[in-house]
Amino acid sequence: MELGSTAGGSAAEGGDGMAGAAGAAGRDRGGAAGRDEPVWRGLPPGLLRMRRLLLALWLGSAALGAGLLPGLLAGPGWALCALLPLAALAWGWVLLGRNWRSWRYAERADDLLISRGVLWREETVVPYGRMQLVEVTSGPVERRFGLATVQLHTAAAATDATIPGLAPAEAERLRDHLTRLGEARSAGL
Repeated sequence: MELGSTAGGSAAEGGDGMAGAAGAAGRDRGGAAGRDEPVWRGLPPGLLRMRRLLLALWLGSAALGAGLLPGLLAGPGWALCALLPLAALAWGWVLLGRNWRSWRYAERADDLLISRGVLWREETVVPYGRMQLVEVTSGPVERRFGLATVQLHTAAAATDATIPGLAPAEAERLRDHLTRLGEARSAGL
């Protein structure tokens, strides 16, 4: 038995598969008729702002370098090289929004659900009794934007149970809640 299993989404999930927390709240994705309906929570908009700012900084700098340097050294026609990073910036801006809307998580009675993905939906189910460690991390950029990441570790090395971009208070609440539930569930093993 895999400790944290993942499964792709299906057409039975309904909608476009990218609904945010409000559109996905209350939707039954458990599959069994008798299971409790999960209440889905989306990620806060601070994560999207942070990622878009980083994208704009990196690709804006690349556009400046790709247009200014060749334009000055080789002639004004070469300044059009700046259009490639600018096009990548516009494309990345849209993709980051779609990716952000696809992330959500739900706490159920026996497990935690994490759903993500735009083209390939991925849903991770982590039983509370299988959790070994729950970490809250926050790098310098995340701290600047007031964000933290919750990382769940199970015995299965392939389990990618991460919830990025949470408010630090929510990340700590989730860590404490999951740790408490994990200890209660693993005591019976």
